[in-house]
Amino acid sequence: MARTGRVFMDGEFAGIIREDEEGFWFTYDEGYLGSADARAISLALPLQAGPYHDRTLFPFFDGLIPEGWLLDIAEKTWKLDPRDRMGLLLACCEDCIGAVSVGREEGPGDA
Repeated sequence: MARTGRVFMDGEFAGIIREDEEGFWFTYDEGYLGSADARAISLALPLQAGPYHDRTLFPFFDGLIPEGWLLDIAEKTWKLDPRDRMGLLLACCEDCIGAVSVGREEGPGDA
């Protein structure tokens, strides 16, 4: 089952991150790429039309996940598996410090 999240740069929709059985994918939104204000979300993920793919969560996104006591609170509160990096990203990174945030992609039946 694939899970997806919406990636925002300074509050503007920038792209989609997705996890499926083949790994992790990040794709910039076409509208964002066409914007005069478009900036790469990371030096490791420069602006490009095609998707990025990796078997593990991209280090930039993994770095958004809280650490230490804050991670402990998130894991206990939402009963999250510390090895489920995509689950942690989607649960904890909607209101990050900094320019980039990740929100859940709502699918059919989601409120």
